[in-house]
Amino acid sequence: MGGIYVLVALGLTIIFGIMGIVQFAHGEIYMLGAYCVYYVSVVRGMNVFVAFILSAITLGLGGVILERFLFRRFRGQIEPSIIIAIALILLLQTTAVVGFGTQSKWIPKIIPGVLTVWSVRLAWDRVLAVLIGITLMFLLFLFIQWTKAGQAMVAISQDPDAAALQGVNVNRISSLSMAIGCALAAIAGGLMGAIFQTDPFMGGFAMAKGIAVIVLGGLGSIPGAVIGGLILGLLDGLVPLVANTTVATTIGFILIIFILIIKPRGLLGHE
Repeated sequence: MGGIYVLVALGLTIIFGIMGIVQFAHGEIYMLGAYCVYYVSVVRGMNVFVAFILSAITLGLGGVILERFLFRRFRGQIEPSIIIAIALILLLQTTAVVGFGTQSKWIPKIIPGVLTVWSVRLAWDRVLAVLIGITLMFLLFLFIQWTKAGQAMVAISQDPDAAALQGVNVNRISSLSMAIGCALAAIAGGLMGAIFQTDPFMGGFAMAKGIAVIVLGGLGSIPGAVIGGLILGLLDGLVPLVANTTVATTIGFILIIFILIIKPRGLLGHE
């Protein structure tokens, strides 16, 4: 759960850091990613790993289109971008209901079977979700630290005007950030669909968790998104063993409130 939360939160963090907007329709991108994996792997009968790659590419390109035609002109403007995102939520949910129906669909197990470690049984698809989450986090950190485009992202997140004066193409980097964010959300949606189920309204849960994670970790902080996602994921995974999911969610939000009282900008937030 923590790995999936981190993938959603990383996408939100990158988009917020580069474009200065909170993409509230990110949950619907997550939902469409799950459906893309389902139709490629189940309906078309292709390999499930190929389905994940195609889902990431498709939703990444969709993110470029959204940035270019909907969000670019409102970069750095919170209120208009929120209105656009809410309209996009309604549009994509309605389209999903009409196109896919309301009946839940199941993505086949990525790796069937169970891993047993010291008498503890773990489903392989859950283990794979952790491994994929860690791998993508590592690759994202390498991309940001060691590529010219990654360093341009850092520069824009710190001062967009100064970055533009130094020759950084802000529009191109904004499109790239939206593509990466949507691709990560698509992979997270596919992983969740393989573990649980896929339906047109699954994005609401993911978006709520994603917002909670980036608030806990600190808006715009990639390490904060990782730490926040792992904390909430562990709470959601361990607390139901002794209570239930409602108690787990309540404890998570109480923890967020407590941390924000002490550190209003989150664990690793900054100006």
